[in-house]
Amino acid sequence: MSRFLVPIRSSSSAIMSSVLQKLISPLASTPAEPPRNKVTVVGVGQVGMACAISILLRDLCDELALVDVMKDRLKGEMMDLQHGSLFLKTSKIVADTDYAVTANSRLVVVTAGVRQQEGESRLNLVQRNVNVFKSIIPQIVKYSPNCTLVVVSNPVDVLTYVTWKLSGLPKHRVIGSGTNLDSARFRFLMAERLGIHASSFNGWVLGEHGDTSVPVWSGANVAGVNLQKLNPEIGTDDDSEQWKATHKAVVDSAYEVIKLKGYTNWAIGLSVADLTESIIKNMSRVHPVSTMVKDMYGIGEEVFLSLPCVLNSSGVGSVINMTLTDAEVGQLRNSADTLWGIQKDLKDV
Repeated sequence: MSRFLVPIRSSSSAIMSSVLQKLISPLASTPAEPPRNKVTVVGVGQVGMACAISILLRDLCDELALVDVMKDRLKGEMMDLQHGSLFLKTSKIVADTDYAVTANSRLVVVTAGVRQQEGESRLNLVQRNVNVFKSIIPQIVKYSPNCTLVVVSNPVDVLTYVTWKLSGLPKHRVIGSGTNLDSARFRFLMAERLGIHASSFNGWVLGEHGDTSVPVWSGANVAGVNLQKLNPEIGTDDDSEQWKATHKAVVDSAYEVIKLKGYTNWAIGLSVADLTESIIKNMSRVHPVSTMVKDMYGIGEEVFLSLPCVLNSSGVGSVINMTLTDAEVGQLRNSADTLWGIQKDLKDV
């Protein structure tokens, strides 16, 4: 295995050895313990590196590993991050095309896959990315059998299901980034219209990360004030204020950003770092992420959709049972039906 190691060595190893021996007197006879909070990011494209830098800047790991098939790009990204080590608190940043470099990871973030093209729906990506995942997931589990997997690649809900099937891990340790970003977009856009900060608007987008996502208008509130009580028509076609347009903007936002800059990366990177913090620090915060929803809300198939999940060191510790309206439950089931329509035809899963 050709590990990409960084130290710049003198042409005379004897001189280096002499300086090292004169400078440092070792005391410990046993090797250092393996990392306790190692995080691996699979895929060093725009999304993968946004996840990596967001995780590093929040001091969430004691070792970061990067993996990709593009050897030169991978080494370059690793070196670039290592050269900034002085400004970080993560002591070890490694990379390799060999998955052995990921060994003993506590959390693995999967961003690899074919990129979504302008005008392409997330669901159209599915079979192409399934074939990629067949070479990735077994390798991850081989070297880190106790890890929690966070899937980011699109279509994220279907690929989280694929990851669960390929990994053999329990469902609570396979998580899709899901609608954590959709909900963030929703909160930002709603808060901007209301003239407040996004953290002060409480609203959830559930279901598929994509076109059939479900805005929970029945629970939207500011400081406990339910917006549906102020405007019973909010989110419907009969609403004269057309708040429904905000959710449409959420659904369209990824396509718009892709059209403008070619890809999305910063928001999803920040979103994944937020999920990482809840898991690594055992925070038990509630996030709308993709999890197995069979037998919930009348859904009978094995699909992964976003529901409010309590994330802690075990992965998805529990799921919050939201009091949805009949219409919202219907939308959630529609989301499940849409994804199952794709999943049932997948090959080699």
